[in-house]
Amino acid sequence: MSNNEMLSRVENDRVLVLERVFDAPRDLVFKMFKEPDHLKRWWGPRGWDLPICNLDFQVGGVWHFCMKCVDENQGQFFGMESWGKAVYKEIVEPEKIVLVDSFSDAEGNTNESMPSTEVTLEFIDLGGKTKLVNRAEYVSAEALETVMDMGMLQGVTETWDRLEERLNEVK
Repeated sequence: MSNNEMLSRVENDRVLVLERVFDAPRDLVFKMFKEPDHLKRWWGPRGWDLPICNLDFQVGGVWHFCMKCVDENQGQFFGMESWGKAVYKEIVEPEKIVLVDSFSDAEGNTNESMPSTEVTLEFIDLGGKTKLVNRAEYVSAEALETVMDMGMLQGVTETWDRLEERLNEVK
């Protein structure tokens, strides 16, 4: 497996598991998910910025954010905003983050017509490198299919590529 190859598999029809090894220490990789100044530099697919990133990183805290497409080459997506909200259920620094991820509006109201996801992020210390395991549990197989059809895998791949670039800048 090359250093930056993402592995993906589906369990029980509705759990998507993504794994990737980053060439950076675990504490640093964890910090990338904890601090808004870092998140703003890498969160989202290529061509998308994170102009709004309000983060209360504690159990019960909320991360409310807006991704905006700033790449004119993305055609109909250019200028589009996508709002999201995550509520933290469990934080074990620097090993694990559990959150419920939802689509929302600018006020932070959850969009009930789109599936929410329970996400568990595991940060596994590989002695100077870190394996990141992202387990996303959807309410149904259909909900998982919906996000896959929306191009979620490509989005995550590009997002994790940007995370790797950010790690290389700061480590």
